[in-house]
Amino acid sequence: MAKQSQDIRLAATTRIWGLTVGILTICIPLSAVTRSGSILPLAAIGGAAVATIAVWRFDEKRLQTKYLQQQQVELLEQRIANLETIVSTDDYEVRIKLQQLKASDAYRNPPNISTTSKQSKRKA
Repeated sequence: MAKQSQDIRLAATTRIWGLTVGILTICIPLSAVTRSGSILPLAAIGGAAVATIAVWRFDEKRLQTKYLQQQQVELLEQRIANLETIVSTDDYEVRIKLQQLKASDAYRNPPNISTTSKQSKRKA
């Protein structure tokens, strides 16, 4: 991706300076006719320089932002994986404790078989 980004910046810079050369070819004869001196050519060069700096700096900031976002995504994924591990471990431990409680409860209190229903049937 960095290579593609550099290609975009290079293409933008080439276009900016290509247009600036075209503007200079028009400005130089115009500056002689209008007696404005070197103001128009310097303005064209200054504008191209500012545009070039803007293109290169903007792209660097954008790449840094994307890198930070990617880093944050990886951190969040790690946190989620840790939480899933904790939850599954706790769930497993809770199930074991429940089974132990059921087993100990069943051992202490065996199920009572009601004899009242059998007795009431005999009386009738």
